[in-house]
Amino acid sequence: MKLATPRLAHIVLPLAAALALSLAGCSKQDSPNKTATSAATPAPPYEAVAAQGKGFTVGAMMAANTVYVLFDPQCPHCGHLWNASIPLHGKVKFVWIPVTLMNAKSGPQGATLLAAADPAALMTEHEKSLLAGTGGISASANVTPELEQALKNNTALFNSLKVESVPYILAKNQRTGDVVTHNGALDTAALGNFLGLNPP
Repeated sequence: MKLATPRLAHIVLPLAAALALSLAGCSKQDSPNKTATSAATPAPPYEAVAAQGKGFTVGAMMAANTVYVLFDPQCPHCGHLWNASIPLHGKVKFVWIPVTLMNAKSGPQGATLLAAADPAALMTEHEKSLLAGTGGISASANVTPELEQALKNNTALFNSLKVESVPYILAKNQRTGDVVTHNGALDTAALGNFLGLNPP
């Protein structure tokens, strides 16, 4: 087998690294009807997301700190993060905040999840369908004006953060109390470490 020449290696390695990074989350560039934003700048305070985002709450309702996840219902990386978060629901309170970046299904599915009597069960059903390649839950295109406005506000909030992809996590590390942010999916162990749930 012929080995890559050094010149070819200079091309192949950066391409492989770029591909690996692209698998971490769904970006606004993944949607043909969205325009790219400028370079990333520091996110506003954790408290701004807590005050402005409208989402559904799952997990340990009495937990001292809340983890905020901005997600698009059509993003498969968000589905992987949802599945990774389920084992931590006994320790952490999560607020999942839907935004509309990917396609026409994002808004109706986000509204359906916000309006659900049992959002955790519906989100699990939705992500199972999405990751199986069947598009997620059925949702009416008739979204109430209140929910439509909430989704617009959530998306504007996401855009104000100057981040490029979902899922986007904002949390306070339980060990240090520091505000921490992360773009992209994590497995359960990595998510626990990121949130400061595991011993150092």
